[in-house]
Amino acid sequence: MAGNGTRLTMKKAPTVKSVMTAFPHHASVDDSLEHAQQMMADHDIHHLPVVDGGELVGVLSDRDIHRVREMAMGAGMQGELTVVDACVRDVYVVDLHEPLINVLATMAERHVGSVLITRHGKLAGLFTGTDACRVFADFLRECFGPTGGNSAA
Repeated sequence: MAGNGTRLTMKKAPTVKSVMTAFPHHASVDDSLEHAQQMMADHDIHHLPVVDGGELVGVLSDRDIHRVREMAMGAGMQGELTVVDACVRDVYVVDLHEPLINVLATMAERHVGSVLITRHGKLAGLFTGTDACRVFADFLRECFGPTGGNSAA
């Protein structure tokens, strides 16, 4: 028993597999930014893993698309932009058995908004900052029950 009279229970820490979005939509490096942006809009998502010939090479966010488009317009660039022009290649990648606590701590430490999840080196899932907020809200509801509303101070 803990000092406050509550019983402490030992639970196994969850892995990222238990909270990731499995089999996420993804884009190819050769896809147009228009296509990628339309896919994001159609599925109400903000991150797309990027593959090249089946190999995971990066991630594309809606923010990346807007940034690259603004730079291209400012530079007077003509022609269609592709996913490879905007995707981030230095991404945070973990195996699906990575403890969630490690993933969350690293996301906060590195200031990253998404994690690509792999199984045997192949894309298996995606975990984002939005997912982290959802998981934490679920945890708080479990601990403290539902709240009375969404009022702001």
